[in-house]
Order: sequence, then structure tokens, then C-alpha cells
Amino acid sequence: MSESAIGLALHTPEGRTFRFDPGALCLELLPTGGPGPLARYEVLDTPAGLLDWVAASRLAPPGLPLPPVGERDLAAVRELRDALHALTAAHAHGHAEGRAPGLPAVGLAVVNAAAAEPPLAMRMTASGQREWVPGASVAGLLSTIARDAIDLFTGPYSAAGRIRECGAHDCYLLFVDTSRPGRRRWCAMERCGNRHKVRSHRARTETEGEA
Repeated sequence: MSESAIGLALHTPEGRTFRFDPGALCLELLPTGGPGPLARYEVLDTPAGLLDWVAASRLAPPGLPLPPVGERDLAAVRELRDALHALTAAHAHGHAEGRAPGLPAVGLAVVNAAAAEPPLAMRMTASGQREWVPGASVAGLLSTIARDAIDLFTGPYSAAGRIRECGAHDCYLLFVDTSRPGRRRWCAMERCGNRHKVRSHRARTETEGEA
């Protein structure tokens, strides 16, 4: 994925496309669906859905050669995704409320178990390029994602204190604020940021009309 295209192309209920950069590989997995009301966004229920996500993610180099993906593989990816969602939401809400996050034990166990497996590996080619070492597996993919999450939450350059939930009341996208000032509020300015500006402008216009 090129630097200019970093992030995921997501779609609004009205069919408009916007780019969402959650700031970390592990957080790119979250918009693929989830439990409860998030189930309507599910895309990891087919092998094609997983492969499409891999191709769109920030995994580098692109073109990860996975073996045939089965139902157990998909279930394992969804389990890790849901665990990451619970952990990330706990961090976001804890930060917003000025308290330490209460991390769910089940989520921690799922992430730690995935991270304990060997991760994906890269090697350098004779032409000086990077490529995936043959033998990549879904378990290796999950380990790579889980280790990314552990680095995000606890690593030497941990950004756990910058994990946010979009400020729109009807948007639940989670991201790590990588901006220098640390004041990112929206999943994307072209989506919720613009909606907020439109609502604010309409409210000011109505107030001025009543004056």
C-alpha cells in the first residue's frame, strides 16, 4: 500500500466512500464487523472477505500468499478481531473518562494466545526487495496482528493514551491519534468531521434566524 493510500476505504450507509486511517495494523481489523450491532458490517465470513482485507491492510510487502482459508480460520480471525475491539474500546473509554482501562480478561487471553504463535516473516531478495517467507499461515497472520496490538498498548513507544473513539454520537470507529498535537476527534474529516461542521453551521444559522 502506498503512503498516499494508507488506511482503509470504508463506505457510508448512503454509499459514499471515505478513507479511514486507524493508525495501526491491529486497528485496521476492527471495521470488518463484530458482535451485536457491528454484525451488519461483517466481511470476515468468507475466505474472499479475509483475503480482501489482507490486500487492503498496511501489511507490507503486499501479496501475502496464504493457503486455502477454512471456516476454523475465519472463526479464529473473528475471535481475535472481537477481542481487539473490546480491549481497544476499554482503552478509549478509560482515557475519555480519565481512568485506567479495565481490560477484559477474555480479550487479553485471546490476544496473548495468538501472539504466542510464530508471526509472519519477511526476507530480502537478491534485488534488494522484501518478500514474505514461504509457509505463511492464518495463525502467523493472527500472531502478527496480535503482536502489533501488544506493541500499541504496552510497547516502548506505546500510544495507548492516544486511543480514541470517533467523536460523532453515531460512529464507533476506533483509532490511535498519531497527529502531532494529539487533538484528532473524528474517524475522518471527510466523514464525521464534515457532518459535524454542517450541523454546527445549521445550528448557528437557525440561532441567528431566531435572533
